[in-house]
Amino acid sequence: MRFDLLHPADQLVMIMQRIYEYGMTTTSGGNLSIRDTNGDVWITPSGIDKGSLTRADICCVKPDGTILGPHKPSVELPFHLDIYRIRPDLNAILHAHPPTLVAFSVARCIPASNLVPDLSKVCGEVAMAKYDVPGSEKLGQNIAKCFAEGYNTVMMENHGCVIGAKNLFAAFMAFETLDFCGRLQIDAQKIGNIRPLTKEQIEQCAARRQPLLDEFIPKFASSEECAARRDMCRLIHRAYDQRLFTSTQGTFSQRLSDGSFIITPYNMDRKYLEPEDLVRVKSSMCEQGKCPSRSVLLHQRIYDMHPQIGSVILAHAPAIMAFAVTDEPFDSRLIPESYLMLQDVKRVPFLAATTDIDGTAAAFTDDTPVLLVNNECVLATGQTLLNAFDRLEVLEYSAKALIAARDIGPLVKITDEEVKAIRIAFHMDE
Repeated sequence: MRFDLLHPADQLVMIMQRIYEYGMTTTSGGNLSIRDTNGDVWITPSGIDKGSLTRADICCVKPDGTILGPHKPSVELPFHLDIYRIRPDLNAILHAHPPTLVAFSVARCIPASNLVPDLSKVCGEVAMAKYDVPGSEKLGQNIAKCFAEGYNTVMMENHGCVIGAKNLFAAFMAFETLDFCGRLQIDAQKIGNIRPLTKEQIEQCAARRQPLLDEFIPKFASSEECAARRDMCRLIHRAYDQRLFTSTQGTFSQRLSDGSFIITPYNMDRKYLEPEDLVRVKSSMCEQGKCPSRSVLLHQRIYDMHPQIGSVILAHAPAIMAFAVTDEPFDSRLIPESYLMLQDVKRVPFLAATTDIDGTAAAFTDDTPVLLVNNECVLATGQTLLNAFDRLEVLEYSAKALIAARDIGPLVKITDEEVKAIRIAFHMDE
């Protein structure tokens, strides 16, 4: 999707709807703005239902202060204008109060962005602005001060957050990533001691390069390939809606009968991926003009080593990632379904998925269809795309259950004898 070709009013409606449906704002909460190339500021209105916003509701503030539109602009307009005045490099501002970031603002803490690689790169350094009355001149000054110091992401004491970016979609990605950081930290703190990445480890990750593959020009797309592209997009969108993915993180791949496979592209918003955006890879070559996920070589090696695996998913779902950023073991013996789907979930060291591709691929067995990569990701495999996706869902739901159970009482896992009975009943050793 060419977001830059969408009218500013349409962009504001699209992103506000996305924020609202994702549970990160309320009917009356939050505001967004875009500065147009001619100096106009397009901003969401005050007091209008965020769940049913239309392009006709959007206000336009002209450089001379004239306001066009049927409604009053957001009461937070002053700080939007203050930020634009001092930061000519920013053309979009996002302000909202999702529950997770409100929790951090009340605790006067900034979410940790050093638990998983690339989070700090997306969010940037985060400041904390002093509290004042919403819409007041003083609040605008407090926020503008942080942006004047070079911050693009600002938490607000007892309020929420403000993010500025070159465009609205970049602002949303930083906002969503900051919220992910918060949810991950909260879950991780409930189960064990958090193991943050060092500055050197983060720099090591940042230095990773996109694999350079030779290219091929596809002559045609078989019905099998078309179906794979369609089904992958459907489940990628579902994974995003269920918070198993974020806009910037998460990779699907699916093997085709000729030995090639389809994989998600690098650095494209998962919410809007279309079948033509996916990348076909065959014989270590990718479709001409497309850039596959940075994990493409790992996917290739898994398929080479394991003919029974038909799909691989790499994800960063926050509940299971809480186990990946702590030393707390994940045990699938919660309920029979968890054990049947996940069996023996093993760990591999940080960066193993890129520096030890052979070792990581070899760690998958019939009894180990899922791997945790410390401080990096989770890998779920399956005979089919739906099988792999089901495993990812069960993994995240099981992790959520384990975290919640700690607030209830001592955990009682399925015993070894009960596991044996499950394996016999479902013919798992045949």
